[in-house]
Amino acid sequence: MKSDSIKIFGARLFWRLAGGMVLSALAILWIGNYTDIDLALADAAFDAATRTFPMQHAWIAEQFNHVILKAVLSVLGASAVVLALWDAWRPHRTWPASRRIGMRVVAMSAVLVPAAISLLKHASVSHCPWDLQRYGGAEPYVRLLEWMPAGVPAGHCMPAGHASSALWLISIAAFWWPHRRRTALLVATAMLTLGLAVGWMQQLRGAHFLTHTLWSAWIACALVSAIYLFNAKGLARLRAVRYDSVPAATYE
Repeated sequence: MKSDSIKIFGARLFWRLAGGMVLSALAILWIGNYTDIDLALADAAFDAATRTFPMQHAWIAEQFNHVILKAVLSVLGASAVVLALWDAWRPHRTWPASRRIGMRVVAMSAVLVPAAISLLKHASVSHCPWDLQRYGGAEPYVRLLEWMPAGVPAGHCMPAGHASSALWLISIAAFWWPHRRRTALLVATAMLTLGLAVGWMQQLRGAHFLTHTLWSAWIACALVSAIYLFNAKGLARLRAVRYDSVPAATYE
């Protein structure tokens, strides 16, 4: 009975997550295509008198946020990958299953979240605010569901690439899920807030619109969830492979 109740809870949680992802995607799509929130926020960051974004070359936005913080987060992500690979090669016998799963999720997220967002960005036609005629650039403003005018080059600006350097940190919540759900949700929320703040600094520079950052956050949440399910459920079901980085004791 206990096993059945756990399965029912897991199924409900899955469908709630899936429903939430669909609704949030529709909300972001609505904001970008049927409101002027993107333009209003970019207008507020733009100085019409000088025809510039005053924060574009500010130290905190250009050097700290875009260079220093990104470097720190890249080192952190690389460290997670090294630890996960080391555990796969020479398992830490004292690690519980939750820590092992958490490390794998963090390591995979550190690689896959920025990579996926970068690929989508290079495939997109959307332009950055500072490239638009409205803000002193040369390109027209076109919403996501509108056709780009003929002859206009692709902008390659959506989703927000720099925000992904922090958004993979959402995966740290895997260390507490599902045995400490409240803590996991608090950690995920804190890391999501950090990622959005990193994206917001880029918005102040004129590098992205709000929806660019929101799409990056959505993609990160979707990928981290999929990566967690793969490690916690998918690998366990591939028992033909029966993957376990901890070798069985010789006296068993």
